[in-house]
Amino acid sequence: MTRALRIAAREYVAFVRTVGFWLSICLMPLGLVGVMFFSGIAAHSAPTPKLAILDYSGADYGAALAKVVREGRTPSAIVVAPPPVADPATATARIRPYLSGEQTTPAGDRLDAVAIVRGTAAKPSLDLWTRNINEPGLQATLSAALSDAARRHELAGEGLSKAQIAALDDNAPAVTQFSPRSEAGKVSMQDRLPSIAGFGMGIVLWSLILTGAGILLNSVIEEKQNRILEVLLTSASAPEIMAGKILGAAAVTATALMVWVTIASTLFGSQHPEIIAAVAALLFGKGLALYFLIYFVGGYLMYAALFTTIGAFCETPREAQTLLGPLMILLTIPLVFMGQAVTRPDAPLLQALSWVPPFTPFLMAARAASGPPLWQVAGTAGLMFATTALELWVAGRAFRTGALSSGRFDFKLLLAGVTGRGERV
Repeated sequence: MTRALRIAAREYVAFVRTVGFWLSICLMPLGLVGVMFFSGIAAHSAPTPKLAILDYSGADYGAALAKVVREGRTPSAIVVAPPPVADPATATARIRPYLSGEQTTPAGDRLDAVAIVRGTAAKPSLDLWTRNINEPGLQATLSAALSDAARRHELAGEGLSKAQIAALDDNAPAVTQFSPRSEAGKVSMQDRLPSIAGFGMGIVLWSLILTGAGILLNSVIEEKQNRILEVLLTSASAPEIMAGKILGAAAVTATALMVWVTIASTLFGSQHPEIIAAVAALLFGKGLALYFLIYFVGGYLMYAALFTTIGAFCETPREAQTLLGPLMILLTIPLVFMGQAVTRPDAPLLQALSWVPPFTPFLMAARAASGPPLWQVAGTAGLMFATTALELWVAGRAFRTGALSSGRFDFKLLLAGVTGRGERV
């Protein structure tokens, strides 16, 4: 164990003392903040589309749509005078030149969108022509506005005055969400924090596995190329070397995580200290910290042993990348289901996938908010650690063979190392 700790300390110091390591740690949160900042600037700096409304319903729905667009909290469009298209039968064909930029309105406006209200006053319909087909905000705004205007028209036809219709709108029923999982009964942000924390922990674990994978692969491949592994094997056993490298990589990723958490807590906590306090109370007051730690340790060891073994059998980083392809596919699957594990934690498929060891740490972290039964927690954790133990045993036997081998990866050589015949192959 002493030799493994020495190897772990050597691995840790080798990475932490480099300038690039600290630059990457500091630039990561700064890069995320920069991306969020400039993406917000890009979203607000985009020109607001110019919208023309053609109303052929005869119920003055166009004015209602224009009012909603103008009075919106964020302007989804600028309403301008419509082009001179009086015939509803040819409206579609006539507005194409205005949208393509071949023509402008009498006021000189180049149109970005045209809303055509068709049908009757009792049953209107809306055709929206727009340059940007990937922006759903304007469509949602106009659709809701037309539905509301049609409802008001129908109520007015039944003899209700404008004041009575406004009173009905003011008396809209209030909807409050309650749950037996909430201590106060009424669902609050505090009750939703476990879901956010579970999903965040799953993403963090996924990121740490990728970070640790790069560290382990580069370390093992570099030392194999320089024959350092052969020297280490003369003074330490293969399991000790593997344990040292995995612990060293874990310490490096833990250092990066602590720095990121410190930076995020400092920046975010100065603005919203109550949220930081709520997260701390959630993690340490309800035992979620221990819950996450169990799946963190098991998941990290499971993949770290696999990456270390791959590195021992590869001569170059390029060769390792070809073997990492299937593993990346395996790591992508839980990302697809983690969002569903938060919103539908009791789905039979998600419960079944939680028992598959490669997916267990991610999905069980995401399902933390639902309070899975204790037997599921104990069972999935036990199966995950049993799989990890088996994997470490197999990897330990194969590591020595891979470290002493040369040439490309060979499954026969891997099997020979596992069965103990590696040195005779």
